[in-house]
Amino acid sequence: MKAPVSWIREYVDLPAEISTEQLAARLTALGLKLEAIEAPGDQITGPLVVGRVLTREPEPQKNGKTINWCTVDVGDANGTGEPQGIVCGAHNFDVGDLVVVVLPGGVLPGGFEISARKTYGHVSAGMICSARELGLGEDHDGIIVLPPDAGEPGQDAFDVLGLDDDVIEFEINPDRAYALSLRGVAREAALAYDADFDDPAARAVPAANDAGYPVVIDDAEGCPLFVARLVEGFDPTAPSPDWMARRLVQAGMRPISLAVDVTNYVMLEIGRPIHAYDADKLTGAIGVRRARAGERLTTLDGTDRALSPEDLVVVDDSGIIGLGGVMGGEDTEISASTTRVLVEAAHWDAVSMFRTGRRHKITSEAGKRNERGVDPMVTEAAADRVVELLTTYGGGAVSAGVTVVGEPPVPAVIEIAADLPERISGMSISPETTIADLRAVGCAVEPTEVDGDPHDQVLRVLPPPWRPDLTDPYDLVEEVARVVGYDQVPSVLPTPGAGRGLTREQQLRRRVGRALAGAGCVEVISFPFVGQAAFDQLGLPADDPRRQTVLLANPLSSEEPGYTTTLLPGLLKAAGRNLGRGASGAALFETGTVAFPAADGAVGAPIYGVDDRPSDAELAALFAALPDQPLHLAAVLTGEQERAGWWGAGRETTWADPIALVRRLGVELGVAIETRAATHAPWHPGRYAEILADGDPIGHAGELHPAVCTAFGLPARSAALEIDLDALMARTPETAGAPEFSSYPLAKEDVALVVDDSVTVADVEDALRTGAGDLLESIRLFDVYTGDQIGAGRRSLAFALRFRAPDRTLTEEETGAARDAAVAVAVERTGASQR
Repeated sequence: MKAPVSWIREYVDLPAEISTEQLAARLTALGLKLEAIEAPGDQITGPLVVGRVLTREPEPQKNGKTINWCTVDVGDANGTGEPQGIVCGAHNFDVGDLVVVVLPGGVLPGGFEISARKTYGHVSAGMICSARELGLGEDHDGIIVLPPDAGEPGQDAFDVLGLDDDVIEFEINPDRAYALSLRGVAREAALAYDADFDDPAARAVPAANDAGYPVVIDDAEGCPLFVARLVEGFDPTAPSPDWMARRLVQAGMRPISLAVDVTNYVMLEIGRPIHAYDADKLTGAIGVRRARAGERLTTLDGTDRALSPEDLVVVDDSGIIGLGGVMGGEDTEISASTTRVLVEAAHWDAVSMFRTGRRHKITSEAGKRNERGVDPMVTEAAADRVVELLTTYGGGAVSAGVTVVGEPPVPAVIEIAADLPERISGMSISPETTIADLRAVGCAVEPTEVDGDPHDQVLRVLPPPWRPDLTDPYDLVEEVARVVGYDQVPSVLPTPGAGRGLTREQQLRRRVGRALAGAGCVEVISFPFVGQAAFDQLGLPADDPRRQTVLLANPLSSEEPGYTTTLLPGLLKAAGRNLGRGASGAALFETGTVAFPAADGAVGAPIYGVDDRPSDAELAALFAALPDQPLHLAAVLTGEQERAGWWGAGRETTWADPIALVRRLGVELGVAIETRAATHAPWHPGRYAEILADGDPIGHAGELHPAVCTAFGLPARSAALEIDLDALMARTPETAGAPEFSSYPLAKEDVALVVDDSVTVADVEDALRTGAGDLLESIRLFDVYTGDQIGAGRRSLAFALRFRAPDRTLTEEETGAARDAAVAVAVERTGASQR
């Protein structure tokens, strides 16, 4: 909301010495957050004057452009009194028009210095200015043409354009819709400085009568109040007064025509959105109802819209003529031939306005105010103000008929303990201060003593009609606190409780993160929503359960409407983005929840009221609709994993890297990790493993399928893992003592076993570990051999076995027996033969 300071001062008797910065700071303290302060005149120096165009000669150029060679009367501002010769490329003016001229020596916003220079065959001594060149807006389609009575040639243009008038831009929170008007901002300024407030909506209005334009409301809940006034004999060619156009520009709106400008001006002034119809285009009485299935409307922006039965619409005998409170229809809009103007000022249900605006993706100044809640008590005053301005500057006369259908809604009374603001805020706030501050913000307050005790009071508070956000006692506490000043809230350091530290899950997640970081991985957080395109890139079959996502009712992107069932799409995109920006390799991991639809097929949770606690049956229905949301861990390894240097050759990612990461996590958490061959997209068959924890499958790791690498822009042989981290952490022992170390010597034994190619290394290793018994400290595969010596279809696997006892030095007989037992079990289980 942009508020010119002069406009604020028109309604509030502020002390003259208060600067714009001080005013903005005080209003920010009251809750109107400062966005910017605009002082356009501060960036302009030198002579900026009013000029009158004396001649205008169009001159076509070789480049196809036509310029105008003009002579402009600038009075004595140029020191000679002679007309000024200026080249101008705009065409929206004519001889006799008053324009804004910056003379040589002037400097415009952005440090643009003006000098007399030769261009297009003429010496142009100055420039005729547009709004954008002066920093007054973005309009650069033509130069500024001033009203005929704006001033005399040579007069300083600063006052004419309002360049000396600072503008404060506020960021208005949704609960403070009243501040989307000068009336609201000025009221806050009066509150800030305890100054007199002149309410622009305080005006005598004519009483309703039967001679007004007929209006029928079929949905009083959606439109409780509708006011209509008629202006006849209006001159559609009448220009908007200069002061009005200037204020509209300062407030960020573009002047269009008198009828439109007046409605916009009153909306900014009072806060009530107004709509004007060409009365000659209306047929019969106006009505308000909900749209019916199949109905359509072409709105003022030229868009043909399919309406919803929830939309509030304005109709006449010809059909729908507008989306109530959001945007009017094209068929009844004001035009250059309009002489009869019907003014509509109606109060609309805020929730309906919000839903209609979002449904049709319409963002309008009127909708922005109606959906947040507007003061219903100013509806008649706003309509009266509009007809006053229309007749004052556009001629014509106001019809004697006044239509008022319905009644404005009345706020509900709120009861609040007088000491509640003090108890909640921690500030010393007396009941008298509470009462005074609530009255200062517009509330009617009726104190009532409890059991005759003057120090124990309950206040019956009627909020002002422009504050629909005040609905409970704690809203009133906030009002008192902001008036007293949030800076007065005492700084008290709370005493922390003994606490119980991190939960077990938090501790385990941190251990996992530290382990992966120690392995060289970097944690990322990716976008958690996906579309079917991501699953296509992963190569998931059509019947893969991971394609069944929980769909969002209002997704951020229509292309990614579902909550992801796998963390891989986001990680793969991040890895590809890093490589695309020059990284030689990437090792990324993410922990996050995924979501699978409820097993019973429920697609959404039921919506219950907030006036009471849900029953056990209602809670059960809510929980039944919740999707399964396990915590997953995923990692992507791609490109260079070890750099080359003087120490030797580097190493690219292989299928074994993600499997090694999972094994490292198993050691960290004390969980036995096993692997077995399987087939599962998006991994490469034969170069990936299913991960098991204590014998139960928890995920997958290995090399990605080449088609997946191509789809995500990754090099071949990129690898990844994804496991159910909840399942892994659930298998972590509850208590784990400190690791034990033996001081006795290590005994080394190596074995080489020949097995068929179909036998996995994991199976052989498991058999050796089982047979070796408790004396085995570690086992490691250190060589794989294939060749003629062992025959086709077979391979030799060499393992290093390391034995150690905690209480003695092992003998050769003990280590030999353990080795032989390990080999025996391997031979029995896998059909191996010892080399």
